[in-house]
Amino acid sequence: MNDAHLHMVVNHFPIIGTIFGLGILVTGMFMKNNAVKNTAYILFAVAAVFAALSMYTAEGAEELVEDMPSVGKQIIHEHEEIAEKFSIIMYATGFFGLVSLFASYKKYRFATIFSYITLALALFAGVLTKSVGTTGGEIRHTEIRANFVPTAGAEQNAAGEQGEKDED
Repeated sequence: MNDAHLHMVVNHFPIIGTIFGLGILVTGMFMKNNAVKNTAYILFAVAAVFAALSMYTAEGAEELVEDMPSVGKQIIHEHEEIAEKFSIIMYATGFFGLVSLFASYKKYRFATIFSYITLALALFAGVLTKSVGTTGGEIRHTEIRANFVPTAGAEQNAAGEQGEKDED
């Protein structure tokens, strides 16, 4: 298993964990249920750990793919820039998630304030998930790039497949 493979294994959880954690936290706040909110806090902390693992494996993955045809250093650089911002927000979200968990457990009067700080950070991270996921996907999935132009072979193949489906 090389760094590119490791990066692909760990890089999805910070995105998915943030989205699920955000939904769980909002539900817990709406229901005023500390157990549900605590689940979200733990999920944010785990997502932050996976964000650190993603950043740790990113350099090795970059070295393996940056010179491949159709990849290019600019696409990787765009992903790297947004991933660095996302990771910082994830570290803060994970940290405040743990602070919120502790405050909730100890029943501190500031627990609600920490919940709202965690929610705000998670919302910001949630907004960044779209960009970090899309720029990461664009590295190897040329079909999702803004400037994608299908090749003649791809158009011909798509037309051939459509013709076969029409015959059935």
